[in-house]
Amino acid sequence: MRELIYVFIGGGLGSLVRFLLGKWVNAFHSSNFPFGTFTINIIACFVLGFMIGLADHKQLLTPASRLFWAVGFCGGFSTFSAFSSETLTLIQQGHNSTMLLYILLTVVVCLTATFGGLFIAQRI
Repeated sequence: MRELIYVFIGGGLGSLVRFLLGKWVNAFHSSNFPFGTFTINIIACFVLGFMIGLADHKQLLTPASRLFWAVGFCGGFSTFSAFSSETLTLIQQGHNSTMLLYILLTVVVCLTATFGGLFIAQRI
């Protein structure tokens, strides 16, 4: 039962931070590129890699902390469904080059961020 509470609280906090950060980032841009979701997913991937590194490679996090951060917070903070929805919107609006750029950048930069977080955690 405790595991569910850790995931629940982490997910709620992650979702709240995602909402606020997304609004803040999007306030600075007027282009059709979804900067808010892009930024959030990069940060979430970095945090996930970092937390996995601390938990699995350094044993610095308890299993409960790992659940809170990796499953709860990062799960609530990152948003693949928003990525999919924004990609579909770009296609529907005929912004094909922006859509391709968004997909490529998201996959490459998010994977790089995850590995970067893991790399940094392993060096601590």
